Amino acid sequence: MARYTGPKTKIARKFGEAIFGDDKSFEKKNYPPGQHGNNRRRGKKSEYAIQLMEKQKAKYTYGILEKQFRNLFTEAKRREGVTGEVLLQLCESRLDNVVYRMGISPSRRGARQLVSHRHITVNGNVVNIPSYSLRAGDVVGVREKSKSVQSIQDSLDTNSSVYEWITWNSEKKEGTYVAVPERLQIPENIKEQLIVELYSK
Repeated sequence: MARYTGPKTKIARKFGEAIFGDDKSFEKKNYPPGQHGNNRRRGKKSEYAIQLMEKQKAKYTYGILEKQFRNLFTEAKRREGVTGEVLLQLCESRLDNVVYRMGISPSRRGARQLVSHRHITVNGNVVNIPSYSLRAGDVVGVREKSKSVQSIQDSLDTNSSVYEWITWNSEKKEGTYVAVPERLQIPENIKEQLIVELYSK
């Protein structure tokens, strides 16, 4: 499936924040890309443009394509709760995102590769579908054959993130998706209500 693999800094500059994590290049040029990117007098964006940009930011942040993202929104509308919050919870429950949150990979893009290349297990079984939706209580681990992979060990060694809805056992190299996170527990700077308004037109 096609997926954006271009310069991450350019996309981060478009949204005015380092949505892919630490980025030294973004820190040097934290204004929009292009010839007039540093022009302070850029025109005022329309309501639609603001909503569209927020949706694009969410898609790039989680590495989800339009068709998948719209399907997630449809599922979020079907479920009980505030649609925007449920949408983000569905994004957070994806296997590639949880692999990233657990520190097995330093990026979601890297986490997708680990899942696709069969390095990750769920409840003891290899799962190679990045969009696989986890349920509370599912155990995510590094496959026995993959525990010696240097990139995985390096990522775990440098990871310092802690999330209330995830536990991690460094000896077993596995963690538990304890619960679906509440909106306040999700650190992403996404205005989900704007996405709901855009899709509701």
